[in-house]
Amino acid sequence: MVSAISIEHLTKYYRNFKALNDVSLEVAEGEFFGFLGPNGAGKTTTISVITGLANYQKGSVHVFGCDVGADYRTTRALIGLVPQEFNFDPFLSAEQILSFEGGYFGIPWREAKQRAQELLKLFDLAEKRHEGYKRLSGGMKRRLLIARALMHRPKILILDEPTAGVDLELRHQLWDFLRRLNREGTTVVLTTHYIEEAEKLCSRIGVIHKGSIVALDSTETLIRKMSGDQVELFLKARLDFLPVSLKSFQIFLEEEGRKLRFEEKNDAVPKILKALHQEGIEIEKIDIRRPTLEDAFLKLVGKKDKAFVLEEGKE
Repeated sequence: MVSAISIEHLTKYYRNFKALNDVSLEVAEGEFFGFLGPNGAGKTTTISVITGLANYQKGSVHVFGCDVGADYRTTRALIGLVPQEFNFDPFLSAEQILSFEGGYFGIPWREAKQRAQELLKLFDLAEKRHEGYKRLSGGMKRRLLIARALMHRPKILILDEPTAGVDLELRHQLWDFLRRLNREGTTVVLTTHYIEEAEKLCSRIGVIHKGSIVALDSTETLIRKMSGDQVELFLKARLDFLPVSLKSFQIFLEEEGRKLRFEEKNDAVPKILKALHQEGIEIEKIDIRRPTLEDAFLKLVGKKDKAFVLEEGKE
């Protein structure tokens, strides 16, 4: 399988701060890859290196076999980048922003204008083509960022936190568009700290924490490896404390003694049910929740980082 992006032992310093620590990963051509981590983990720094916006001290980075340093023009032309922040020229209209972007990549003016009009229509911005970007709504600006990244028909689309701050409707519209683009053959790399976004879109995920890769696997495998089913037993009568027979299990007494919670592993369920029966404790209801990427993530990076991860509720 062809590697769209290949990173080996990448190390990056900002003065004395090690932003990336021996990062290695590959993204296959046509893959929808998620790069997951809390704010400050190293996601944007990695993307900056891939796109030639930042240098590095050790390692190697290749895009379709070309070195991002030695073959910068070649590799940059293969990539469309959607940054976190709006970085448009404030004196240009939406159409000019796209047309000029085409010129940066050597697209003839007439062809660039035609391509710009196609993308403005695709992203429902045609009526705003003569507007300056400051007069566009936040959602329109976000769509314009993606349109600009697609002007030169890149083989790889890298999106750095593309749905940060957008409303629910636009988020789902962008998800649908990215799925379609990926089905048509574009390699998509998505950096995000929204757990649900990565889980819904990405076939494989790399988790970065404090500059190091702490997990790299398919989404399904990562979830299965890191988390078992979460089991909740609702009791008919309140318990003041856990019986001695249950203390060998990693089990939690919650909701003022009306609920027992534990993770299913090593056939814990039948053993715990047997122990409860022997203690004469009756169960009113059993709930079993399948693990999510959120569960796996919190195990990987530690619950102390939970505030950085859960920036939105479940949709």
